[in-house]
This record gives sequence, structure tokens and C-alpha cells, in this order.
Amino acid sequence: MSAPLDGIIVVALEQAVSAPMATRHLADLGATVLKVEQPGGGDLARHYDANMAGQSSYFVWANRGKQSIALDLKDGDQRAMFDTLVAGADVFVQNLSPAAAARAGVLARQLHALHPGLIACDVSGYGLDGPRTDDKAYDLAIQAEAGAFALTGSPDEMAKVGISIADISAAMYALSSILAAIVRRDRTGEGATIEISMLETLVEWASPQIYTAASTGAAPARSSRRHPMIAPYGTFPLPDGRTVLIAIQAQHEWRTFAAEVLQRPELADDTRFATNPDRRDHVDELESEIRAVFAGLPADEIIERLRRARTAHSFVRDPLEVWEHEQLRARDRYVDVATPTGDARMFRPPFNLSDVPPAAPRVPAVGEHDPDIVAELTRRARPGTGDV
Repeated sequence: MSAPLDGIIVVALEQAVSAPMATRHLADLGATVLKVEQPGGGDLARHYDANMAGQSSYFVWANRGKQSIALDLKDGDQRAMFDTLVAGADVFVQNLSPAAAARAGVLARQLHALHPGLIACDVSGYGLDGPRTDDKAYDLAIQAEAGAFALTGSPDEMAKVGISIADISAAMYALSSILAAIVRRDRTGEGATIEISMLETLVEWASPQIYTAASTGAAPARSSRRHPMIAPYGTFPLPDGRTVLIAIQAQHEWRTFAAEVLQRPELADDTRFATNPDRRDHVDELESEIRAVFAGLPADEIIERLRRARTAHSFVRDPLEVWEHEQLRARDRYVDVATPTGDARMFRPPFNLSDVPPAAPRVPAVGEHDPDIVAELTRRARPGTGDV
């Protein structure tokens, strides 16, 4: 079977993570992605580090399966080539600052006015209007603005989330919006303009805690190792030095946990722990009871009780342990990807659609592309062929 996006051509004027991650997933699903880069250095993310076969880990992660073309948009002839590529594309994605994008004439609404069949997507930090629209917006800046810092860390100190969550949230909403627009275009022939704000996507993900704060006047208590609103739901040390996370979300799970794991069924009806709000209000006492039981048992016995009781639990792993994860190994979730300076081993994309051939496992050098793609876009954009 062909890939779902086979035949779709994407032109992307992108750098860093938010837009590149969205277009990488389009490539994973079979689209041809032509990445427009500045001649010379290219995407700034190419220079973050040299950890993967001499390439930046962020760049390899967000740009495998793409092609690259080097164009200076301030040069008249190269700008004309860029305009031709966009005119022939199915999808265009950009994440310049709103002011720079407007000056360059590459905002979604500007391009859609010229090419009504085009699906054009803007990704920015704060959106295209409002008092913060022109402020620089990197991942940690948006984590701070969207409440992720305030909701993460210990009671004494806020902390960032350990992954580029603002960039990734924007990428996923850009991806899903583009896919929805492709479905609509197939039905009606309409193109689309899409505006994605990193602030708005991360606020959406933080909404339950924000709604709680707005409704009660107080934000949920910050904890580095437990859920702010559900108990018991957090980490506990094991006697062998490992750390286990235990998650109880339903009342029957709590009763089973008390009876079969702790072997103290009376705790299920203790007025301090009878309901989730009770357990949350007395979480320190609850966790003391759990730790007291665990301290008197071998680690393997604790894990066996958790398994027998079907209590959700997991081990806290560092990145090296994740790389060697037995589940990922058993499911063969690794792939070798060619880069300009050598092969890098990566995780397979997580879509797992049936009978879909894998995307080309290659990361391009600046300007490395198949000339036939440019020729195809040029053919599509010729006068008389109509919009895509």
C-alpha cells in the first residue's frame, strides 16, 4: 500500500523545532518535504550540538526524511524560485517571526490569497496579533508564559519541563490541522490558512490545572514527584535502590491496592483515605503508610504484589535506560538513519499505520535535494496548470 500522504509535496521555510517537527511527521506519513534553508549555515538547529554522528541531535530528530534547498530570499532570482516552489506545493509551513513573515510575504493569508488551493500554516510564539505578537518566543519562554514552569518542580522551586514541550505541542497541532485541511481539500477543493500559537497550544495542555486555579483561586500544589490532584499517584523508593511510580485513579483500584499490595484492607475505609479528595488532603500521611509497608519488603515482592493486583506501576528510568528499554527492543523500535557525516540510530516514528513503507531514513545536508522535486513543483506552478 502507498503511504497516506504519498504525492503530497510540502515546502517549509522553517528552523529550530516547532515547524520542523510538524513537517518531519508529514514526511513520516509519506509526504515529500522540501526544506528551504539559508545558504551556508542553514537551519540554526544544525548547530546546537554534534552528538549524533557529528550532527545536531535536535536537527537529526526533527528533519529526517526531508530534502533541503538553499535559497536566499533577498536575491531576486532565488526569491522567484521560492515563489515558484510555493505555487506548486500542496502545503506550505513557516515559523518566521510574524513581522518577518509579513515583510517577506509568506504569511499563510498572504500566500493563500495568491494560491487558493494551498494549505498554508504559520507557527509563531504568541500568534499574529495582540500585545506580545512580536516578542521572541523560544521553548522555555513559552513554558514560562503558559504556566508549565509554575506547575513543575518542587514546592520550593519551579522547574522547566525536561523536553521541548512548547515546541512539540505547537508541532502536533500544526500536524493535525494540516492533516484535517488535506482531508477537507480532498472533499471540497478548498485550501486553508492555519495559524498555530505555541502559547495557545501549551495553555491547552495545561488547562485542567489552569481551570482549577481559576475556579478555586489557588493553583494546585506543585510537587516534583506526585500528581497534584490524584493520590496515591507518585514515586516511591524501593529497597534495592530503584524508584517505582504507582498510579491509582479509580476507587476500586485503591481498595485493591490497600488489600492486596499493602495487605492493610482497613486503610481503604480510613476516613483520611476513603475518597480521592480525602487521600489528596492527607497525602503525606498516605505516602508514609505506603513507605512503611515497602520498607519491610524485598523489592521483588513489592513488584510482584503490584503485578498481581494489576496496580499501574512503572520504573523511573534515565535516558540511557530508556534507550535500552526492553519493550522498545522487543518491538524493534529502532532504525538507522543516514546523515551527511555518518549513520545515526534513532527510534522509528510512532504512527504504526498498517502496510505503510518507512519514510526515507536520511537527513539532508544544506541544499541536498532531488532535482526532480523542484522540476515537479515548477511544472505544477506553470501558468495554465491552475492552483494545486
